[in-house]
Amino acid sequence: MVPAVLVLGLVAEGTAWWVVTTRSVSIWASVVPVAGAMGIASLALGPPPLYRGVSPAIACLAGVAAGTGLYVATRGFLLAIRGWAPFREHAILIYLRQGSVPVALAVLLSVGVSAVGEELFWRGLFRAHAVSGAPVASAVVSWAGFVLANLPSLNLAIVAAALVGGAVWTVLALWSGGVLASLLCHGLWTGLMLMAPVVDARKGLAGT
Repeated sequence: MVPAVLVLGLVAEGTAWWVVTTRSVSIWASVVPVAGAMGIASLALGPPPLYRGVSPAIACLAGVAAGTGLYVATRGFLLAIRGWAPFREHAILIYLRQGSVPVALAVLLSVGVSAVGEELFWRGLFRAHAVSGAPVASAVVSWAGFVLANLPSLNLAIVAAALVGGAVWTVLALWSGGVLASLLCHGLWTGLMLMAPVVDARKGLAGT
């Protein structure tokens, strides 16, 4: 049962991004509900631990610190590669695809549904079952699966976020033994990216 759900989740998220890219379907109507369904499936198969081997306070602190650091690093990276037009355009496109959804609602859906669903599935269910008895290998496979699921977006910014952000969230989950730290990191980074955009669809890179 679980292996089938792992494969189905990977295919479902990849398909959701493909639909957004090729059919101009809204992220809110495709990726977000799919991620939410993945999270629900993960809970139905057994809620993953929030932490194991570290205190909840340490897990929370690590998640918040990593989320803040990841956001600062994202801004710095975009400023450093401001001359790379394709990447800038892809990053702007993601913001444009938010449409007219209010920022508060976008944060609620992205953090409360998408980020939570992805963490429960990728850093919870998938990481726990990808490779039985080999935590590190299982974590690596879960990270690779996450990246693979984001490739159909055909968007450099999304793939970079999956590569780097996915690696950070996977390490946090592996280190803490649960999803609390990675969930806080993912949620905080996503919220900051929406409330304080790193690119401006009208002016290009923020701060330039």
